[in-house]
Amino acid sequence: MTNRWVLKEQGNKEIIRLLIDQLAVGENIANLLAQRGISSYDEAKDFFRPSLDQMHDPFLMKDMDLAVKRITQAIQNQERVLIYGDYDVDGTTAVALVYSYLKKYFKKRIEFYIPDRYSEGYGISIKGIDHAADQGFNLVIALDCGIKAVEKIDYATRRNVDFIICDHHRPGDSIPQAVAVLDTKRPDCNYPFKELSGCGVGYKLISALAETLNDDQVELNSYLDLVAISIAADIVPITGENRIMAYYGLKLLNASPRPGIEAVLKYSNINKRESMDEKRGLFLNRELTISDLVFLIGPRINAAGRIDTASDSVRLMLAEKMSHAEKLASAINDLNTERRNLDNNITEEALAMIESNELLKNTKSTVLYNENWSKGVIGIVASRLTDNYYRPTIILTRSGDLITGSARSVKNFDVYDAIDHCSDLLEHFGGHKYAAGLSLKSSNLDEFKKRFEEFVTKTIDETTLIPEIEIDADIDFNELTPKFMRILKQFAPFGPGNMSPVFRTDGVKDTGRSRIVGKNHLKLELEQENFPGMAFSGIAFQQGDHFEWIKSGKPFSICYHLEENEWQGKVSLQLNVKDIRPTN
Repeated sequence: MTNRWVLKEQGNKEIIRLLIDQLAVGENIANLLAQRGISSYDEAKDFFRPSLDQMHDPFLMKDMDLAVKRITQAIQNQERVLIYGDYDVDGTTAVALVYSYLKKYFKKRIEFYIPDRYSEGYGISIKGIDHAADQGFNLVIALDCGIKAVEKIDYATRRNVDFIICDHHRPGDSIPQAVAVLDTKRPDCNYPFKELSGCGVGYKLISALAETLNDDQVELNSYLDLVAISIAADIVPITGENRIMAYYGLKLLNASPRPGIEAVLKYSNINKRESMDEKRGLFLNRELTISDLVFLIGPRINAAGRIDTASDSVRLMLAEKMSHAEKLASAINDLNTERRNLDNNITEEALAMIESNELLKNTKSTVLYNENWSKGVIGIVASRLTDNYYRPTIILTRSGDLITGSARSVKNFDVYDAIDHCSDLLEHFGGHKYAAGLSLKSSNLDEFKKRFEEFVTKTIDETTLIPEIEIDADIDFNELTPKFMRILKQFAPFGPGNMSPVFRTDGVKDTGRSRIVGKNHLKLELEQENFPGMAFSGIAFQQGDHFEWIKSGKPFSICYHLEENEWQGKVSLQLNVKDIRPTN
């Protein structure tokens, strides 16, 4: 699939000159800062040196005072409290975080509850409410769900169960009548930062409690590893408070990961640790990044809820002994292997459905249904099909009496709005701009497919259906220096809203040492026409098709991330090439 190369709007020239003078940096670094909205020395200092002092007062969040009042009342009255959360990474990390903090106050009067994906579905369930009422839990704290549970909360009230909702999804027309509803996306919430993860909202809740109960900030900081994992796995913007929490969470994960995460890493492919530290047996070959949390840790935590019960994921993150953590991690890793086989098989079936149907091949959206597909992996399949065909995608399967589905989108298209346009055909729906869930009656399926496709066709920009590579700046090879890289590394952690910069260099030629390696990858040795003798190595995954004309000696352009490569104790700069095309 051909990519569009789009050069980002460059920073304001006056601001760039100011930053060059104030920070003593080159024009390219100043431009990257200006593109991120940084316009002064103080703002640059806050960006390069994130501080927890920059976090907002949690009591600025709508209903936070009510939530804290109700929890302190429960502590004083020795009530029983149930921590309730969604079965994905964001939900389970949030449950582990709030449960860990409150356990010292409630002792044996606190438990957690994760709904079953298959029998209860997403969000607050009647079964969960009945469990709380029957077991004598007066208060339920719901995390990463609940913002649309208007009728469920009414039912809970009738059963004398109070709810505090901590969510980050878009609300519906009505806000549930819970004791407190913490969600920065509420129209009446003036909290300055709107993009917290569900676990992030949980962190703000315990921050407000800690302030009220005079708890030590050091204890609060110890939970930021869980928040960082949620931020990465839920693909929320790594800007503002999220960037601060991700920064400190990664520090924790790299310095002293909790036993559950340490055990998960042993089953990943990162090969991160060797036995060097006598106390912990740790030695960092390289630091964990946001990408590692997304692709190595997140899927394993998610696997329990996709195939079996997500309660084991919470237990994994709560584990205090390595022996217990390793036992849980082993079982979860087996589930992850099963999950991977399932989603690979279903993805192949889905791709075959499209390829065998001319109508499906030529639509602006993809909506596929198979009643036998596993509900636990349809979100992953939707992501894979979106990557393959690059258009808004919904994968549907049967769940009890209803059809349930997961939606994924492409850049600059709001799939939540598209689903909302068809909401009269749905039983439930919720989510974000780029990912959503929904359920509907089978009798409405055909009409939903038709209406969804019509809405996408009518509203989507044709260029949106072509994958885009956004380029931060044009740069020459002579500007790629160790000093430049040292400063660039301080832009991390990278993720949505603060992506690793992509550079474009024109007039690049093969030195004669480039070759194909592995499964259609290119191992490159390149120099730029204007700077002969200054060669850089690079890797271009899945781009072996370009090999013949690269070897022809003709100049070409590349866009790439700049990375460090360590080999036999020596560190060098390497180009991670995203795309290649002839120089105009």
